[in-house]
Amino acid sequence: MGDIGRIPSSAFVLFLSLLVNSVSAIYFHISESERKCFIEEIPDQTMVIGNYKVELLDQNTRQFVQHPGIGMYVEITNPEEQVILSRLYTNEGKFTFTSNMPGEHVICLYSNSSRWFSGGQLRVHLDIQAGEHAQDYAQIAAKDKLNELQLRIRQLLDQVDQITKEQNYQRFREELFRQTSESTNTRVLWWAIAQTFILLLTGLWQMRHLKGFFEAKKLV
Repeated sequence: MGDIGRIPSSAFVLFLSLLVNSVSAIYFHISESERKCFIEEIPDQTMVIGNYKVELLDQNTRQFVQHPGIGMYVEITNPEEQVILSRLYTNEGKFTFTSNMPGEHVICLYSNSSRWFSGGQLRVHLDIQAGEHAQDYAQIAAKDKLNELQLRIRQLLDQVDQITKEQNYQRFREELFRQTSESTNTRVLWWAIAQTFILLLTGLWQMRHLKGFFEAKKLV
């Protein structure tokens, strides 16, 4: 724990961001007709795996149980609102996609159970993993015949690659923020110029109006 104090603050914040954004496990309740969406900030070319399980509330026992007739629609859109995944899954399983651009991806889930059940309540368990956390290293080791050292090196390389993607994404966000700030500053400047111009025109009009009024009354 003593080494954390010597880590630069920016690196430590990035490390915490990686921990928070790479793994997300939750559960939530929805009705059959309800659509639940989540926003995940994902770097470019990052694999994401979502493991889920859907349970139906048994009205007799008041317990959530699995039911084979329940399916789960998964729809994922990228930052440009393009659908990159839209599919009906079973009541338990996983969905996988790879981001094609950095930014906020919207993950929406909703059930098809309204075909058979009316007014029921569902509990959805969802575990989202991104980057190297989405890799099944036991399967990779068996497939590529890697020993423990080789597997560890593979994991470290994947972690470095993910950190690089996260850094690129942070730079991408900084560039967007800079562009937004410059655009806002430009608009504020032009609005100030427009206000000044309007005030000048109003002042000139008032002067001419008052001059005409005084001339009509023969006060000048």
